[in-house]
Parts: sequence; C-alpha cells; structure tokens
Amino acid sequence: MHVVRTFLRPGWIALAVVVVAFAALCFSVLAPWQLGKNTATDERNGLIKTAVSTPTAPLSEVAPAGRGFDPSTEWREVSMTGRYLTDREVLVRLRSVSERPAVEVLTPFAIGDGSRVVLVDRGYVRPEQGALPDVPVAPSTETTIVGRIRKSEGTTPGRGAHSEAGALAVYTIDPVEVGRATDTALDPFYLQLSPGQPGALGEIPLPQLDSGPYLSYGLQWLAFGIMAPLGAGYFIVSEVRQRRRAAAARATADTEGVPSSEPGSPNDPTSPNDSTSHDDAPRSRRERVRADLRSAGTGSGTRQRFQIGSGPGTESTSEQVRNKLSERYGG
Repeated sequence: MHVVRTFLRPGWIALAVVVVAFAALCFSVLAPWQLGKNTATDERNGLIKTAVSTPTAPLSEVAPAGRGFDPSTEWREVSMTGRYLTDREVLVRLRSVSERPAVEVLTPFAIGDGSRVVLVDRGYVRPEQGALPDVPVAPSTETTIVGRIRKSEGTTPGRGAHSEAGALAVYTIDPVEVGRATDTALDPFYLQLSPGQPGALGEIPLPQLDSGPYLSYGLQWLAFGIMAPLGAGYFIVSEVRQRRRAAAARATADTEGVPSSEPGSPNDPTSPNDSTSHDDAPRSRRERVRADLRSAGTGSGTRQRFQIGSGPGTESTSEQVRNKLSERYGG
C-alpha cells in the first residue's frame, strides 16, 4: 500500500496522464495519418503508371456524361472536341510549380453543342510583383484538346471564389465552386491540359513516382507510442527498487546500529557483557578520573609512598581533594 500511495502523488498522476494521452494520440491520429498518406501515395503512383501506359481515349468512353467522377479513371488521358469559354476564366492563386510561385489558369471547355462543359487547367503563368500576370487568351474557335482527368481539390470554408484586381480568383481547383461563381454547370472533375495542346500555358509536370517518407514517419509514431509507456514503466520500476533499497538499509541500521533500551540486553551500556566496555567512551572516562586524581595530588603539594598491598588512607587525603571528587562523581 505504501508503494501505491507513492504513485498516487500529483507528479506521478500527471506523468501517467501525459503518457497515456501521447500513446493514444500516436496510435489513433499521428501514425494513421502518415500511413494513410503513404497508402494514398502508393495508390496515386499506381494510377499514374497505369494511365501513362494506356492510350488516349475519348472522354465519353472513359467518363460518360452524367456518371460522375470515377477515382479509378484519374490520370487517364482523354481527348475532346469543343471550344473554350474564355469569358468564364478563373485564376488559381497561391500555387507552386517547380518550387516557385505560380498562378494556374482555369478555363471551362464546352464539348460539342455545349450541353456538357468540363473545367480545363491550361497550365500556369508566373506572377508579377504586386500585380496579376497577363494571361494569354485561349483560342475561341472549335478545337480538339487532350488532357488528364483529375479529381476535385474541394474548397475550404471562407476561401471560395472572389474578385481580385478585376479577375475572378480561387485558391483551389473545385469545379463545383467555379461553376457556382461562373454560373456554369460543370462536371465534378477537371482536366489537366497536356503539353503542346491548343491554349496550353506553362506545363504542370506529373508527380514523381516516389512513396515519400510517410511510411517511415508512420512507423516512427508507432514506435514513439510504444516507447512512451515503456519509458514510464522503467521510471516506475526504478522508483520501486530505490525505495526497497532504502527500506532495506533502514532495517539493517535498526538491527545493527541502534542500542536496545531493555536492561541487561547485549546493547545495554550498563551490562557487564557490553562489547563497548573497552571502547573509547569508557576508556576516556577512566583517563579523566586518573587525570583528576593526579591533578588533585599535585595541587595538595604532598607526595606519599605506600608499600605494596596498601593504599592511601582517607585521613591522609586533603579536604580539598575529597570535596572536589564529591562534586564531580558524587559521594
């Protein structure tokens, strides 16, 4: 119970709460987050490899109208014929291409008779200092273009379409948000225009087929989640061992170093069998008595000699010596 009370102190309780919370966070949030990103990256790489090795097909075959977005078709290269709706163009701000700032240009593309409209990412232009860049105009005549299907990025609340320097701008590529801002019914996905196509701007390269560090990060968080309780357990065991050693040391000291108060016991200072009768304290006491006697004899100014077997008489001891010895030792 004493050990249990020790670990019910505020410091140990706080340590337990922190360790449990950290381990739970590692196993339920941090590790799944990184492992999920690793899984998503692997799936994306698989889709890109498949798409690159698959010939270009008409959009109506890969993604028929009204079917919606099929994740398995992402990165597939498709072709379509129609015309750009340049009056509904939107700029995507705060983007980065090749580790440099960029502004991507989104232009709706009407297929055939215009009953179906798909949002096309024509590429990027570099921003100018303090102003929006000039964007080359896309051809307004009917043309055929080739691009890769991409899924919507979605829109964060409060960061939707807005007007910036007279141009419509967004922060993510979301066909639903762009359709609402331009009053155009768009498919729920967009096309990333392939290089060399009519209206193409700066090329946005395909992602590198690299899984990244997400797997190692996820395993590290799992390791941290295991190490935290183990570390706390180590400190608890060390504390218990330290307290046991301290208790054993106190017990040894009580057994060997503390005199017993019972008369006649081996540790009793008055016992004739006391092993300390020859220690420094009694020996110093005898020496003090002898020194007092010698000083008393010297102070009396007399020097007596006696035969063997005889001792000084009481009457030969001066009154001063008797009084001094009585005061010191009683009697």
